[in-house]
Amino acid sequence: MISPGKTIGVLGGGQLGRMFAHAAERLGYRVHIYEPEANGPAGEVSAHEVNRPYTDVEALADFVRACDVVTYEFENIPVAPLWEIEKLAVLHPHWSVLETCQNRMREKTWLRKNGFPHVPFAEVEAGDDLAAAIRRIGLPCVVKTADFGYDGKGQIKVSDDASLAKAVASFAKQRCVIEKFIDFKCELSVLVARSGTGEVKAFPVAENIHTRHILDFSIVPARVPAEITAEAEKLALAIVEKLDVVGLLAIELFLTDRGEILVNELAPRPHNSGHWTLDACVTSQFEQHVRAVCGLPLGDVSAVAPVVMVNILGDAWKWQGDKITGEPNWKAVLEHPRAKLHLYGKREPRPGRKMGHFTVTAMTADAALEAARKLKARL
Repeated sequence: MISPGKTIGVLGGGQLGRMFAHAAERLGYRVHIYEPEANGPAGEVSAHEVNRPYTDVEALADFVRACDVVTYEFENIPVAPLWEIEKLAVLHPHWSVLETCQNRMREKTWLRKNGFPHVPFAEVEAGDDLAAAIRRIGLPCVVKTADFGYDGKGQIKVSDDASLAKAVASFAKQRCVIEKFIDFKCELSVLVARSGTGEVKAFPVAENIHTRHILDFSIVPARVPAEITAEAEKLALAIVEKLDVVGLLAIELFLTDRGEILVNELAPRPHNSGHWTLDACVTSQFEQHVRAVCGLPLGDVSAVAPVVMVNILGDAWKWQGDKITGEPNWKAVLEHPRAKLHLYGKREPRPGRKMGHFTVTAMTADAALEAARKLKARL
């Protein structure tokens, strides 16, 4: 057990690191951030920040020597430098988990190899005949770069000859994964924490609504039958055990029109769809991640009320061309008796950029969603 009072190192300096730092410091830990870019959300609330490239092995080694355990706040970190520093500090989750989850090709192959239900896919190496592979999978489909994609970046839906040509032009020289387009009832996600002692706990299943490939609303409890949530949780628990994760793993799922549950993506870190836990769960996902990587007993994951989380993007600011002319209507959220506002401290709003979120609790999930939609419109 890495007891309170010790130092936790975090690779990555975004909003997930910021909220993780808040949770860790409440438990008495010191948090150090390693992030290539200065003035990020996590650095300004941490005890110490290092701004060097992830590939600077000497700087990274110095950083981890000052920490008792090291974790990640996002998965797009080069794995090779982690091989060099593995013996210098406890690293959770293990770099092998990061390596699997940060590459769509490796992730899909791992799911197939281990018998987990997944979206049908094909792999295409850089320079191979992408158009032929797309036709083998069939239209519609989604072409994704193998490496470093999130929030709709690095992917194109292909539904006709024009979009096929666009995909080939964009990705012809890259390794790609081609996924069959799935008709689904809804998207779900499960967050699972697992400690080094093998203790495992899954948060309640969230129902997620995306807009332009970016998470818009997370609804808890998910508005699906109890047998679906039970199956989703069982699947998530099996995945976290098979991957041997120590820390937090987010499992994104499709519920198909035929009632099947298919794994879409994995993320070995706190997740956007778990932000509701800050205001409507006995233990937040960030505190749970601290507990898991430090070997503390895991916290209670009970939801205290139905809740909806809404992302706040840079689009919420008033724009005239490429210039900002006004801020969002923060008062709309702050005056609501059951809403909570969370901003990430980012200095520059941009369309599509996650600037914060808010949550709304209510007596039912539907009532919380109705209130959330009204507040978003006012915001």
